[in-house]
Amino acid sequence: MPAKRINQKQLGELLLDEGIISRDQLSRALSAQKDKGGLIGETLVELGYVKEDDIAQSLTAQYGFPFLTLKNYDVSPEITSIIPSTLARQYLLVPIDKIGSNLTLAMSNPLNMQAISDVELLSGCSVQAFVSTSSDIKRAIERYYKNKD
Repeated sequence: MPAKRINQKQLGELLLDEGIISRDQLSRALSAQKDKGGLIGETLVELGYVKEDDIAQSLTAQYGFPFLTLKNYDVSPEITSIIPSTLARQYLLVPIDKIGSNLTLAMSNPLNMQAISDVELLSGCSVQAFVSTSSDIKRAIERYYKNKD
């Protein structure tokens, strides 16, 4: 089954449309993101405009991405070796499983087509994205990549 292709709204616009953030909050977050870099979802959380769960629930409700809690999940080193730690950290994603040429990822923002494209190019696999919170993914990255940096 091919990966879902979503070329619709960016995360900030989705949260704005759902009334979770205001236009002013989105503008401030985009400005802060431009100044210091990082992902818009993380910036919105740092500014206190949203909770990580708000983002995950919006993505799940709007686009039907399945939600995955990573804390009790165990990923084999063979799977994590598919994605370098730099890419995992850059896009806040963790490979979870691989069946044939299908790679399952947990991502904080599965709307990031650049991340999915980069992973597909690097791995030669089709990506299926699951939603996880940024903090869950960061803990998983530390756990699975701590000896690979």
